Amino acid sequence: MKIVFATNNQHKLEEIKSILGSDFDVVSLHDIGCEADIPETGDTLEENAVMKAQYVVDYFSLSCFADDTGLEVDSLGGEPGVYSARYAGGEGHDSEANMRKLLDKLGNNNNRKARFRTVIALIERKDDIEGKPSPELQAVKKFEGVVEGSIAFEKKGSEGFGYDPIFIPEGYDKSFAELGMEVKNSISHRARAIKKLAEYLKNK
Repeated sequence: MKIVFATNNQHKLEEIKSILGSDFDVVSLHDIGCEADIPETGDTLEENAVMKAQYVVDYFSLSCFADDTGLEVDSLGGEPGVYSARYAGGEGHDSEANMRKLLDKLGNNNNRKARFRTVIALIERKDDIEGKPSPELQAVKKFEGVVEGSIAFEKKGSEGFGYDPIFIPEGYDKSFAELGMEVKNSISHRARAIKKLAEYLKNK
């Protein structure tokens, strides 16, 4: 089954492909010729995920799923949350700057409880009788994955991406970046959401 994943993030694409396996031919935005910077102006992870998937359905007439992920730190009132990718400001996704800002804001605060939350929105393209895409027939399905954990006092590990070097998942004493992709893919927020997506697609 061919399906578009609304991303050009190679790390995320590889993670998704390893979880979904060979039953699905997952292609990126680049693979379908979409070079647009799809707006992510929603106030919630759910809104952003739907926005990205809907863009692909509308402009490329292909079924698509998109994700948005937020790191929520309790002692910072849920920050960075929906702004996780651009927490430090600027145009790009500067992971190093984002981590520095987060660690600086936490300082020596011992309450470092946090969670990663991923929301996936799947929009399946369905045609009306004349074979044209029909918005009324496009059902949005959402899948959520959460992993609890805490923020380390310093970066550790070289694998992973984003905030992985400073996030220690519950039940472990190492960061996602130290545990490696195989372990991360079995327990991560995105893995949990993707497994729900895969179960839905396989049982349709």
